[in-house]
Amino acid sequence: MLGAYTIWHFLAFMVLVAICLWVDLHAHKADEPISMRGALAWSLFWIALACGFGVYVGVSHGISHAALYFSGYLLEKSLSVDNLFVIMAIFSSFSIREEYQHRVLYYGILGALLLRMAFVAAGNSLVEFFGPWALAAFGLFVLWSAWKMWQHMRSPHEEVQDYSTHWSVRLTQRFLPVAHHLRGHDFFVREAVRPDEPGGGLVWKATPLFLCLVVVELSDVMFAFDSIPAIIAITQDPFLVYTSNIFAILGLRSLYFLMAAARRYLIHLEKAVIAILAFIGLKMLLGVAGLVHLPPLVSLAVVGGLLTIGIVASLVFPEDKNASGSGAGHSPS
Repeated sequence: MLGAYTIWHFLAFMVLVAICLWVDLHAHKADEPISMRGALAWSLFWIALACGFGVYVGVSHGISHAALYFSGYLLEKSLSVDNLFVIMAIFSSFSIREEYQHRVLYYGILGALLLRMAFVAAGNSLVEFFGPWALAAFGLFVLWSAWKMWQHMRSPHEEVQDYSTHWSVRLTQRFLPVAHHLRGHDFFVREAVRPDEPGGGLVWKATPLFLCLVVVELSDVMFAFDSIPAIIAITQDPFLVYTSNIFAILGLRSLYFLMAAARRYLIHLEKAVIAILAFIGLKMLLGVAGLVHLPPLVSLAVVGGLLTIGIVASLVFPEDKNASGSGAGHSPS
């Protein structure tokens, strides 16, 4: 089930992740905004850790495995940019202050560790059971994701959605009493029952911070439907799929605070992500048909090259023609 890797490789990876998350949690115990300098330093730390793991994969299992790992890592990292923008909208809708955002993102990542494991297992089980048919379906799904992103990019930008009325919030409220105000960084508080509520005395209630966490977690599930098939399109080794995916999302908290400031400058990055998805979908379909089989290093070069072009183009051609007439980037009045 772990491909060319053993259960010991997986356990060692999980221990490494647990240690890093523990260090991250203790480094951000205080409820205070993360500075741009701090976010940059932590982003570089997570990138260096991911690259170091990729080097280990190359040394222990060959350069082709390392190329597959880095291709999956770059793909998930680029796809995560859209997820970060959604999270920005979620925080805005719930009016979550900057000093509490890291706590929500931290526990959101913990949930993603388990959810992504389930998605990877399900995806690889489908490939093993249905063979080329499953791969073809994944290829078509990845192409559909690229088309969906292209349509969204060309459509007029909408106002920020009110995620406080999201169906996941309404569902949570059916099972848990909800407090109507934030109480510091707490997800749950003991609060007196209101006159219009059944029972009496003090009860545990979920705070808006917990409801925000629920919506962030659900948004990750939605994005996993796109990212996991895309990475499986690159490699069907479950260990490489999972580790590249997890290393990419481990640095999302730090990347979030960088992207919050840099999002207006990376205006062509979404086009690069669409091109990457189109390339991967076509590559998988052509591979299933037996027409084209690209070596892992070629796939890595294409993914890395398109990502670089998107970033460089954003710096060289900063004017966004689509934004000029659509009101993008302006706050709602």
